[in-house]
Amino acid sequence: MESKTIHIGFDDTDSPKGMCTTYLAYRLINLLKKENVDFLDFPNLIRFNPNIPWKTRGNGAVAIKISTKKPEKIKKMVRQLVNRYADTKNGANPGVVFFEQEKIPKHFGQFSTKALWKLIKRNDAKIFIKKNNIESFYLGNGQGLVGAIGAISYQFSDNTFELLSYRNKSQFGLKRNIDKKLVKEMQQKTFPYTFNSYDHEKEKILISPNGPDPVFFGVRGENPSILISAAESIKPQEKLDGYLIFKSNQGTGDHLKNKIDVHNFEPYTSGTIQGTVESPPIVLRGGHLFFSINSKNKNINCCIYKPTKITHVAKNLIKGDKILIGGGVRKASKNFDRVFNIEFLKPLHLEKNVTYRNPLCKSCNKRMKSKGVNQGFQCRKCGKKSKNKTVIIIPRTISKKMYVPSVSAHRHLTKPIQRFNKTNQKNHFNKKIQWHSKF
Repeated sequence: MESKTIHIGFDDTDSPKGMCTTYLAYRLINLLKKENVDFLDFPNLIRFNPNIPWKTRGNGAVAIKISTKKPEKIKKMVRQLVNRYADTKNGANPGVVFFEQEKIPKHFGQFSTKALWKLIKRNDAKIFIKKNNIESFYLGNGQGLVGAIGAISYQFSDNTFELLSYRNKSQFGLKRNIDKKLVKEMQQKTFPYTFNSYDHEKEKILISPNGPDPVFFGVRGENPSILISAAESIKPQEKLDGYLIFKSNQGTGDHLKNKIDVHNFEPYTSGTIQGTVESPPIVLRGGHLFFSINSKNKNINCCIYKPTKITHVAKNLIKGDKILIGGGVRKASKNFDRVFNIEFLKPLHLEKNVTYRNPLCKSCNKRMKSKGVNQGFQCRKCGKKSKNKTVIIIPRTISKKMYVPSVSAHRHLTKPIQRFNKTNQKNHFNKKIQWHSKF
């Protein structure tokens, strides 16, 4: 029997209370290896629009590309795994797609691109599936079909990798014990080839989740080899079940390539806006900073949250500054209009910060007093006069450069400073790399 290429995509098998879509991938690959399928790529972990309201924390979907002589058996295995592991009792709405062609049609990529920056309804996914003869399966309302289609059709322009290690089932929900010192040393040794492992300011580990899901830790970086070495240096005391390396769009900033239509300003949209500061920033509730910009004759309310630590920079903006901002549109509430939540800030032009003071008497070195409206100024001590106030230019404490959040406030897709002006397209699938291990 001739081998067939199958693209398998799945999403939304997890909930805020447990499970993990990547764990389903790990379990599936454990089984596929026993079936002697031919793996054609790393499993792909694709993060989509982080501003979708019903997402779990990472909003990630998985795609696996294989060649097999037993396609129907493989599909049956996937369905059984989803039925067994998806956390539907706590709100998961899993979706699975199968596409039996060597290459994904180019127009599929448009669906995936939109899923990066806008809200796509599940009915749109169902229509797309029917129109393109995609085999699918879902539970619940089928919201996971959106990510499943997006994952198999995602077109990388830049990529990173993540090694995710998984716990034995007996350890699920228990506290994770990781040596902070070893993580800190690992980041120092592997920088800039790994990223977002440790926050030096907060002395905080960033590789380990807090919830009850099966992941023990995850290390992100530029190539699989460095991740294997980095993971080994962490030396967990807990006996783990195994690990899986994913190719991913994490740390690429792909969700912010879209230019937001400020006149429609659709809720949950991600992207960038260029505009001019209209109102000076003010600090309100909880240290969060608010100001407005004008873009294409449209006023946009903006917010920067305190944990990003961009607030201490943005408070120095003044009216007339031209800036580029990236982020997402928050839906209007009962008390607030739609707001653009800022993820990065880049000043493009900075106005002179000018103030005016009464002139200084050159003889007495004292500030002159006003004689009245349009009557000039006079020194009270010696009587010397002057017509105009003194112009004082206050040095700006903000620069024309990119400002990104504190590493602890990064989203999965946030591009770290070290990855700016960098794209990674060289890591082709190498079967000799131990990208999967079952301990």
